[in-house]
Amino acid sequence: MRNSTELLTQYAHYHRDRRNIATHLVGVPMIVLALGVLLARASLDVAGLPLSAAWLAWAASTAWYLSRGHGLVEWAVSAAVGLLMALAHALEAGSSTAAWLGWGLGLFSLGWVIQFVGHYFEGRKPAFVDDLVGLLVGPMFVVAEALFALGCCTELRHAMEAGAGPSRLGPAPAALKPR
Repeated sequence: MRNSTELLTQYAHYHRDRRNIATHLVGVPMIVLALGVLLARASLDVAGLPLSAAWLAWAASTAWYLSRGHGLVEWAVSAAVGLLMALAHALEAGSSTAAWLGWGLGLFSLGWVIQFVGHYFEGRKPAFVDDLVGLLVGPMFVVAEALFALGCCTELRHAMEAGAGPSRLGPAPAALKPR
């Protein structure tokens, strides 16, 4: 089982251009929020409390993140996804079917467009094309990059850069692109 450092380093190989990283800071949360909005409508009443598919997805992703390690990044990404799920429920609550689909599909589509613009800058395909786990690592990468910007998790940042190289402005030279 790969730990957070290994997963983030592998993911970082596809995300070294600062413009691509910037698009991910916007696009990934939009996609997670969109999925939450779409899943929030599927809900059961459990012991008098509503339990939605969005909260079940959050619980499953949190279990997965925390199984990769118990550091700040894993707890922070779990909290960040939880906040996005809470916002998703607020957007879904009482909305018409058209508004619910508009928020969900609109955010999802725009988030992916932003992602693909970033990968255009990078000159590389998205990480999930080679490994579907990249879909779960994306939110962890965004949170890690935010923590790095705050001066946190410097050991993790150094480990990622040792494996994937430093971030830069512009696509990687062909000789540095992993195969």
